[in-house]
Amino acid sequence: MSDTTPEIATQPDTKPTLWLNGLRVPLYGIFIILLLQALVWASDFLIPVTTAFIGYLILNRPRRWLERSGVPPFISASLFVTVLTIVIGLFLIQISSPTAQFIEDLPWLIEQMKEQLSNSGGTLEAIKDATVAAGEIVADQEKETVEVEVVSDPGIVTAIFSMAPSFLSRILFALILLFFLIASGDLFLTKTIASIDAFAEKRRAVEVLHAIEDRLGYYLGGITLINIGLGVTVSIAMYFWGMPNVLVFGFLAFGLNFVPFLGGLMGAAIAGSVAFVSLESAWTALGVFATYATLTSIEGQLVTPLLISRRMQLNTTVVFLTVAFFAWIWSVMGMVVALPILIVIKIACDESRSLRVIGRFIGGADDDHATASPQD
Repeated sequence: MSDTTPEIATQPDTKPTLWLNGLRVPLYGIFIILLLQALVWASDFLIPVTTAFIGYLILNRPRRWLERSGVPPFISASLFVTVLTIVIGLFLIQISSPTAQFIEDLPWLIEQMKEQLSNSGGTLEAIKDATVAAGEIVADQEKETVEVEVVSDPGIVTAIFSMAPSFLSRILFALILLFFLIASGDLFLTKTIASIDAFAEKRRAVEVLHAIEDRLGYYLGGITLINIGLGVTVSIAMYFWGMPNVLVFGFLAFGLNFVPFLGGLMGAAIAGSVAFVSLESAWTALGVFATYATLTSIEGQLVTPLLISRRMQLNTTVVFLTVAFFAWIWSVMGMVVALPILIVIKIACDESRSLRVIGRFIGGADDDHATASPQD
């Protein structure tokens, strides 16, 4: 008995391990579902918090430069937040009135476009002729539908502008949080790194955070300057087309171009629609649409790749899916923060040897950092 007891005691019990392995995939699935639900449920809180932290990572390095020059973090935070408030305020003031007018004119604009397309020789003429019989049968119902649409137009405008207080409160919350983050200096990052036990891991975390600050600020700073140039160019182009409120289209191009893919398309569609209403010419509206789309295409395909480092170029498919995902869970603001979040993920992956393959998949290979950190 004494000889067999040690052998029995040393035999590993593999049943719990097999049981846990069998539950791993379902647990991962449940975690992902709960995470998605949490992101959607807490969107009103997470959107401004995420925006504030991205702004903190971008502005933290300029804050350090000012601090070396003797400027306290509190003053730097006040300066940055004041400038951002002025820029956001000017942007909202410039686009608020034209946007309200565009929303009010949208039903009439759709009817005008349908009439233009349905006229003799128009694209919809054959379809219109094919559906005349069915239209006569349900004529009374169509009249009722038109009446409902006319009455609901002000409701659409009211519903959209009822969202303004919530939107403005998110902006205010993000600016206040950004102020406290910048005013705290490196305290937040220091406390975060202090939670790591190993000294080598702390040092590596500092290097990763500094890389995120530098390259995120470099990338988004460059994109901001490029978008300013695009806004000026679009304003000049709209002026030569004889469009009203050309400065509005410049602000619109600047703001919407932060949204990959959809931003340029939305701007071109709005410009073409306003041209159709204001200039009353379908061909002119098409020209305005094509001009806007061409300028944004030149910016995206030539200017940005030339001026922004190649290693920060991102996989187009991954960018599109990221923007679509965050638009799904966080609506319009999700499209704005999607690209910065993806950039942070890429930089973090580039700085980790085990995740560098994912970083290369997200975007171009970062050869400079591929050999700079052998200890990770």
